[in-house]
Amino acid sequence: MGVAIRTAGEGDRELVVRLLDEAFQDDPVSGWVFPGAEYRRRTHHRLMAAFTDAVLADGRIDVTEDGAACALWLSVPADEGTGDGAGDAVDDSPAQVREAVDPDNERVELIGRLTAGIHPSGRAHEYLWMIGVAPERQGEGLGTALIASVLDRCDREGLPAYLEASSARSRGLYERLGFAFTGEPLDLPDGPRMWPMWREPRPADR
Repeated sequence: MGVAIRTAGEGDRELVVRLLDEAFQDDPVSGWVFPGAEYRRRTHHRLMAAFTDAVLADGRIDVTEDGAACALWLSVPADEGTGDGAGDAVDDSPAQVREAVDPDNERVELIGRLTAGIHPSGRAHEYLWMIGVAPERQGEGLGTALIASVLDRCDREGLPAYLEASSARSRGLYERLGFAFTGEPLDLPDGPRMWPMWREPRPADR
């Protein structure tokens, strides 16, 4: 399709935050973390800013050249990730995010602890933390292009990839890209379901 992609820098921070905020306003998980449309409009962008800052510092953000879509990736080394949740008690990151974003909202912290608790450990992999497409540009294949560019590298380097789908619609997209549901969903307390998904690298001749 010829979608031009570049790596975002600090100067793209506000663009990325805006994209994620707009793209996830109606997402089931965002609605659970920030219940109520007005509350979400006022507060949701702070969490997206925290995620953006974390990935700018420790990962990579890809954006389409026209600024309509972005993908946040982290390279997870072997033997990292909490897997069974054992690291939750000593990891202060979710609490720090809650304090910075919305101290009275325990779900800001809880979503971080729950997703960390199911994150696979043992093997190095690429983690697709979030992908956002401007609402008026969704359905054009921009998200697929962003993901495929990294999956091509994963295939060349023999690296798996991992993500958590936050809706049935996104799960279908990821399945078409070769991700498979791990078989253990994350059911948020009194909230929606998330689907952890893993993709093994594909041989070069496929």
